[in-house]
Amino acid sequence: MLAYDVRGSGPGLVLLAGIGGTAADTWELLLADLAVEHTVVSIDLPGSGRSPLPVGPLRVGAVADEVAATAREAGLTEFVIAGTSLGAAVAVATAARHPRPVRGLFTLCGFARPRTTLWLGLEMWASVLARGDAELHAFLASLSFSRAYLAAHTSQEARRLTARLAGSAPGVSQQIALALGIDLRGDLAAVSAPTLVVAATGDQLVAPEHSVELAEGIPGARLAAVKGGHTATFEEPERTLELLTDFLRDLHRQPHHASSPADTGGRPPGAGSPRTVPASPRPRER
Repeated sequence: MLAYDVRGSGPGLVLLAGIGGTAADTWELLLADLAVEHTVVSIDLPGSGRSPLPVGPLRVGAVADEVAATAREAGLTEFVIAGTSLGAAVAVATAARHPRPVRGLFTLCGFARPRTTLWLGLEMWASVLARGDAELHAFLASLSFSRAYLAAHTSQEARRLTARLAGSAPGVSQQIALALGIDLRGDLAAVSAPTLVVAATGDQLVAPEHSVELAEGIPGARLAAVKGGHTATFEEPERTLELLTDFLRDLHRQPHHASSPADTGGRPPGAGSPRTVPASPRPRER
């Protein structure tokens, strides 16, 4: 079982973080507001926070199953799942594999597969990490924040925040390997929950094109944008909170109808068949 924290009361909301981060730290600036109307369950991926790292490589399907099981353990029979970066990819897999409890899907700086720029960034991260390079946090800061944010802060400030959000968690190398091997393109059509895909226009690690690919592959998904970089929950917390809370409020006005007759722990019957994909706009700055 993965480690989790529970805050607030109301409809269920599961939060996931990216590589090396904890959900509570990553979503810190939004947590108090989200907990006013929701039972917020912050779940740490394997090897981050208090979540144990299993023996052998991580597999996105197995991690998604653990997330769903942990949400049940926390008392949620249904929930909206929101993830950023690698957590967004895991959230997509969770929605595809467990359609009954997942009422909505929110991705921030997410991806279905590592396109070239992300693949190169992850490969470099793995190399710097393996060498034990003292400049690891400087390298990560250059990828984590938008150019505008870096221009307005000192290098020491950027390093400190980077160390906190993607520090020395024991599972970082395994999580990087997981991200490098992810390809969810064949699973996107199986996501039946209402979905909001959010890109960060200044993201230097996961380019906005990754979000466009998600939105074009998930039936009925909507696409929006924030101005910040990869750590948009810190650079643009107000705008991110606005998008998420508006999505949640719209969603809770509607009844929940899962498209699959049962949550089998795998893809629903017939998943993967071709579907009509609505046209999605390119991310726009606000």
